[in-house]
Amino acid sequence: MENLIELNTENISEEHICCAISDKKCTESYQAKKNWLTKEFNNGYVFRRIDKRAKVFIEYGPAENAWLPITATNYLNINCFWVSGKYKKNGYGKELLKTALEDAEKQGKNGLVTVVGTKKFHFMSDTKWLLKQGFIEVDKISSGFSLLVKKINQKAINPLFNKSVRSGECIEKEGIVVYYSNRCPFSEFHAKNSLLETAENRKIPLKIIKLKTKEEAQSAPTPATIFSLFYKGKFITTDISVCMNSRYDKVMDKALR
Repeated sequence: MENLIELNTENISEEHICCAISDKKCTESYQAKKNWLTKEFNNGYVFRRIDKRAKVFIEYGPAENAWLPITATNYLNINCFWVSGKYKKNGYGKELLKTALEDAEKQGKNGLVTVVGTKKFHFMSDTKWLLKQGFIEVDKISSGFSLLVKKINQKAINPLFNKSVRSGECIEKEGIVVYYSNRCPFSEFHAKNSLLETAENRKIPLKIIKLKTKEEAQSAPTPATIFSLFYKGKFITTDISVCMNSRYDKVMDKALR
């Protein structure tokens, strides 16, 4: 098994962050993700990956500082968690998860919490796999998101989604509305470039809302603060490929069935 390394303020400028490694279109948004990570390191955030040029990593930090509309007192929140390619089914997922659980124990946390799709959502962790690792569902909402926990303190209060996501809708009811943040190196480029062209080609009104602060993210109308697309006020998808002109119709047709 390859060694794991942890990124920090001193080495992040020299190390890759797994996603968008060779996607030159996303160079600026890739750097924006690095800038976001650098700030979050000061809030207890952890980015850990294998010491290879691969997409095998986990990100987590104190749930109170999470850029998510959840209330989870004294938990560590897992954000992105990904094992891809030839590294699948080789124990890396379990090893990365183990490091997060060990950190939670050392810090006296109640456990781990994470937002997932009730069914498989793009850019979100594998729900079925996490349930097999001992996570349990403690909350879910009509737009298709669940909140999973793996408790250390069995008497701890269960985390909850915030009120802002309960309806599964946003306040803007016309055309396409997208919420995104720099938590992902793909989001900004595709939201501000690809989707703009796609909406113009179809003459669909478009509003793009960037979540710039933790407070904005914690009161967002979606738990998928990396990227969420709403249509006529209703949540549709976390799939960033919907931004692309060649993919929009297929993704929307599938999501609206």
